[in-house]
Amino acid sequence: QEVRALRLVRTGRVLYDEELLGLMGVFEDRGHAGALLAEACVQAIRSADLVYAIPRGGVPVAVPVAGALGAELDLLICRKLLIPWNREAGFGAVSPDGHVYVDQRLARALGLTREEVREAIDEQLREVAQRNERLRGGRGYPRLDGKRVVLVDDGIAAGYTMGAAAKFVRARGASELVIAVPTGHLEAVLRLAELADLLICLNLRSGPVFAVADAYRRWRDLTDEDVLRALKRAR
Repeated sequence: QEVRALRLVRTGRVLYDEELLGLMGVFEDRGHAGALLAEACVQAIRSADLVYAIPRGGVPVAVPVAGALGAELDLLICRKLLIPWNREAGFGAVSPDGHVYVDQRLARALGLTREEVREAIDEQLREVAQRNERLRGGRGYPRLDGKRVVLVDDGIAAGYTMGAAAKFVRARGASELVIAVPTGHLEAVLRLAELADLLICLNLRSGPVFAVADAYRRWRDLTDEDVLRALKRAR
């Protein structure tokens, strides 16, 4: 798809496209969103050392971003803690180093027991290890001292996964952290911006109901095979 001219506005640490503010259905698919996001990243930071894609959905978005910035591309496997009776929603996240973040206020409001919280944590820690084996060959993560790192996903809803990823990158010593997503909920974006030097979100939206998929005209859940194919093409 043709990449249109962006109209970027910066407010504090957040950079967004004023023409896409509050709109739905603005991206054809993740590839189109990635092309637009790549252009915004080039305008904002020009280059980076490393782009971490959050799989699965962040991978096709991150491929053009890494290419445009001349950066190494890798996967950062963090997982949302899933509510037992609503597997689309979460109440926290885990990162590759085993760090766990639980939104305790939400967990209490949901009436989750300690056992349910522990089961959700254990499930996702296993999933992180399994996906790291499948998608990264079981490799560990390096130190990031002195590096500018860009974290990419296909969108931010509650922001639990991206928050875990940002804290992981900071703990690894990155000197500069940029979060870059095509779409995001305003409240979560503002909260996550406190963890980054810059947060680029082209399509900012607000309101009580938010779905990342609503920013895309064509949307589907991706598989591990989709991720591996995208990485192969990128190489």
